[in-house]
Amino acid sequence: MEQQTLKITSVLSDPTRFSIYQYVTKRHGDVTVQEIADQFNIHANVARLHLTKLEDVNMVVSETKKTGKGGRPSRFYRLSDEVVSLQFPYRDYQRLAELCLETLAGFGDEGVEALKKIGYKFGMESAKTFLARINRNIEGINDEEKIRFIEQIALNQGLNPEISFNQEEKQVSFSIYNCTFKEAIREHSVPLCSMHYSLLLGIFEFFFGKVILKEEQSMKDEGCIACSYTTIIL
Repeated sequence: MEQQTLKITSVLSDPTRFSIYQYVTKRHGDVTVQEIADQFNIHANVARLHLTKLEDVNMVVSETKKTGKGGRPSRFYRLSDEVVSLQFPYRDYQRLAELCLETLAGFGDEGVEALKKIGYKFGMESAKTFLARINRNIEGINDEEKIRFIEQIALNQGLNPEISFNQEEKQVSFSIYNCTFKEAIREHSVPLCSMHYSLLLGIFEFFFGKVILKEEQSMKDEGCIACSYTTIIL
């Protein structure tokens, strides 16, 4: 684990490569060598080298696809599903989380309700901590600022969010392209999705008071690449 951490920090120490990685995380899909070359104004061979370095430490993955335009197949790169953990000495928090989930799942509905309360509390605390860090108070913050702050909190949690706000209808469209609990979701989808929903609800209600948060789609469903929600501000 320590060796992998050192490899990752070495790869990301290059400013251009780090910027390329950030760009890939926000694309929510495939990128090509030429796209990276154009975006960062570098030669295609240099772009390919940076992407290869990221792939070597499993931060991105690639595959060859036909484009339908004839000619040779192209190589496409995308964000790896592997969650990168820059910690040493190694701490197996994933295993600890699995043990806690299995314990709570054994309590049935009561366990799920407990996770919802934990998620909601964490969402509220995340928003409160964020405002304290930037020295702002909830009073006097307009709706557009609140939306930007919610987006930043989601970014800080690694959720790769997209968010839009309809001021007239008081409605927010909110999608996340990464799941904090991705490794455990297959085994514990019901309690984890309930907890994550409550976490998001806590963040929104910290800023807006009572809201209706409707889940439109979930990445645990086949063919879905994001969890999407509609938030109605009451």
